[in-house]
Amino acid sequence: MDNELYDYSPITDREPIRWPEGKRVAFYVGLNVEHFEVDKPATSIFAGTSHLTPDPLNHGWRDYGPRVGFWRTLKTLDRHGVRASALLNSDVGDRYPGIVEAGRERGWAWLAHGKNNSIFQADMTEDEERAYLTDVVGTIERTTGTRPRGWMGPGLTETFNTPHLLRELGLDYVLDWTADDQPFPLNVPGMLSVPYSVELNDISLFVSKDTTGPDFVRMLKDQVDQLAAEAEADDSGRVLPLALHPFVIGQAFRAKYLDQALEYVVNHPGVWVTTSDEIAEHYRAQRG
Repeated sequence: MDNELYDYSPITDREPIRWPEGKRVAFYVGLNVEHFEVDKPATSIFAGTSHLTPDPLNHGWRDYGPRVGFWRTLKTLDRHGVRASALLNSDVGDRYPGIVEAGRERGWAWLAHGKNNSIFQADMTEDEERAYLTDVVGTIERTTGTRPRGWMGPGLTETFNTPHLLRELGLDYVLDWTADDQPFPLNVPGMLSVPYSVELNDISLFVSKDTTGPDFVRMLKDQVDQLAAEAEADDSGRVLPLALHPFVIGQAFRAKYLDQALEYVVNHPGVWVTTSDEIAEHYRAQRG
C-alpha cells in the first residue's frame, strides 16, 4: 500500500527554512529516558539470554541507565549547555522522580515516549490506543508539569491511527518518521514530522555496529560539517538530531567521546543548539 501519512517532497524543491540568528543547522539531543519491565524482552546486548525471564544480563545492562548512566550523561550535557529533548516513558515519572526533577530544573523539553519501552501499541485497536495515549500524555503532564507537544514511540512504533490520535490530545509533532533533514507536514492537519536519527543513534552505532568512540566523534563532526555546507549552499536550514540512551552513551569509557563530540558541535559557528519543541515551533511559524 502507499504511504498516505505524508507526501513526497524532494529537499531541492522546498521553500527555504530560516533558523534564529542566521544559523544553518538546528541541533538537538534526543535523550531517551526509559523504563523497562523486568519480565519482558527488550533491547539487548546479548541475544543468547534475551528470551529468559528474568534476564539479569540484559535487564541489568538497561537498568544501568537510570541508576548511573543518566547522571553521567547529565553532567556532560550541562558542561556544554545542552538542554535535552527528553523522550520520556510515562512510567519514569513515578519510578525515577529524581530524573524528572533534574530535567525540570534545566528547562528540558518533554516528549511522550509511550508508557515504557516494553510495550508497543502496534497491535492496538483505535479505541485501545486512544485510551493508552491519553494515559501516557496525562501521566507525563502530571509528573513533569508540562503537557508534551511531541511524540516518539517506543522502538519508533506507531499504528496508522497514532498521528491523528496524538493530535486529538493536543500534540503537534512526531519523531518516528526518520525520512528527512528538515521538518515536514504530515497529512494530519496540525501535525509535523521533526527529524530524528536511527543512524546517529548510540544503540545503532555502539551496539549494532561496534563503532568506536573516536569513530563516533568523527561521525558527528562529519555530519554537522556536511549539513552546514549544504544549508549554506541552498540557503535553507537543516536539522541535526543526536539520539542517546543513558545505558549506552552513559558507560564510563564512552563519556569522553560524547564530551569531545559536543565540544565540536555546540561551538560550530553554524549551529543553533536547541530542542525539538523549538524546532517545530520555528518551522511552524514560518510555514503558517
